[in-house]
Amino acid sequence: MSEAATGGSRFSRRSVITGAAGAAVATSLVLGGGRAEAGVPTGAWGHGGAATLRGADVVVKLGRTRQGKFGLMFPNLKPYTPPESALTRLAATMVDRRPPAPDPSAARDGFDNFAVPSGYTFLGQFIDHDITLDHTPLEQATADPQGIRNFESPALDLGSVYGRGPTADPHLYDTARRPAGFLKVDIRDGVEDLPRDASGKAVVGDARNDENLIIAQLHAAFLCLHNTLMESGMSFAAARQQVTWRYQWLVVNDYLPRMCGADVVQSMLERPKTGLGLRFKNSLYKPQNLTKPMMPLEFAVAAYRFGHTMIRPEYELHDNHTKPIFGAEGYDLRGRRSVQREDRIDWSYFFDIPGMSVPEGRNFARLVDAKLSLPLATLPATVVGDSPVAALAERNLLRSVRLGLPGGKAVATAMRLTPLTDQQLGVNDPKLGGDVPLWYYVLREAEVLKGSRVLGPVGARIVAECILGFIALDPTSYFSSGFTREPGYGMGAFLVEAGVVQLDERMAPDPEVPDLPEEPELPEDPGLPEAPDAQEPPT
Repeated sequence: MSEAATGGSRFSRRSVITGAAGAAVATSLVLGGGRAEAGVPTGAWGHGGAATLRGADVVVKLGRTRQGKFGLMFPNLKPYTPPESALTRLAATMVDRRPPAPDPSAARDGFDNFAVPSGYTFLGQFIDHDITLDHTPLEQATADPQGIRNFESPALDLGSVYGRGPTADPHLYDTARRPAGFLKVDIRDGVEDLPRDASGKAVVGDARNDENLIIAQLHAAFLCLHNTLMESGMSFAAARQQVTWRYQWLVVNDYLPRMCGADVVQSMLERPKTGLGLRFKNSLYKPQNLTKPMMPLEFAVAAYRFGHTMIRPEYELHDNHTKPIFGAEGYDLRGRRSVQREDRIDWSYFFDIPGMSVPEGRNFARLVDAKLSLPLATLPATVVGDSPVAALAERNLLRSVRLGLPGGKAVATAMRLTPLTDQQLGVNDPKLGGDVPLWYYVLREAEVLKGSRVLGPVGARIVAECILGFIALDPTSYFSSGFTREPGYGMGAFLVEAGVVQLDERMAPDPEVPDLPEEPELPEDPGLPEAPDAQEPPT
């Protein structure tokens, strides 16, 4: 029987790709604190750790056309190799000097993106952890340092929530409840938290989801929704499938349109002329091995790191309770500790909640631009370890060069776009060699061409095509079904369904569905007999 039928383990492609799932690689790297799986870095606020990612150096060590856990979208482009001193100078220009404010409403400094509530920053981090989660046994990871054979392909299958299933990871499941399959979750005094052992360590499928108090409570919401569906009478397998499909649907219809633009997402999807589901139309993401697809370095090390610029210096968790992302330990948002009642999130400060008014202190994401909030310029030792480089921007820029990525202008030209000029990029350093790192280009492109509201054409295409491709190449994803949600269903409705939203005096008398990007009206498949490009290896 299948694992979905038995409820014994994960039903996604991860378990059937190969006997061993690959070593974990985080697009948001983490160091310090916490126990790691084989090769899985862990620590506070997974932004910019210095550890070398297993397999991320594949093109440097084995050649630009090689693919394993990682590979290149543009293998024919030369690596961009400016002197690192020039990147250090560029990073010094990428700091938003505003310090954390006592209240977000008191810090309206022109850098708020009022179209994106800040919860989507953390949903993006959750997605990142999901697609980079890996369970390669240590001995197999050691024997395959470039991640060519033993690795786990990217998939949005909630491995961080379900682990490898009740049989392989029984510690994630509440064996005292019947029927079998309920997930452990800690609910104390109305506070939803991750389950923890006696030392306070989170018992979850991915320790990175305990990096900060916000993502920890977001993860707990997924646990609560699964249990709520089981309490309604669903089996474990059915509840797991429904939670996973809701999540994937939200990524496609709520998250990606806000980050990349609904038109970009629409252009990559079509409905088949007959039958159910969606079909993915790609032009850039063409993994050589369709059963073990790689993750493009242009996505992992550059484009998807746009989320770093969306991070605020501070967040209001609920009325009159604001904390900085980094500050005095125990008084900031760093995780690895139980969520106290005063730190319980009022989700209306992070997402549009159906029927609830917007609080005055609503946290909005920072604009997507070439500036990072001040606390990210001096990351604490719990993040950077012994590294002398404490600025996240500098760490990102250095990493892209050391891993052999092409420059931003070169990528734009390869995509048949007119690249930004040095003036538009805001650079005049001849040592940069006429180009800039791809990550920096993606940020400036959003600022210059899209007013910092969404990603520009290079960044949006890479991000949307990779994430949609990861979903499309998973045969168990909602793309292969007729699953959908009602118009207006967004993260706020998901959290209401999970039972983690506090109903208070701000409930509107006449609930209205919040304005969300509409589900794309996709063109019908013209009936071509050929599968989409992603189904064909590159020539």
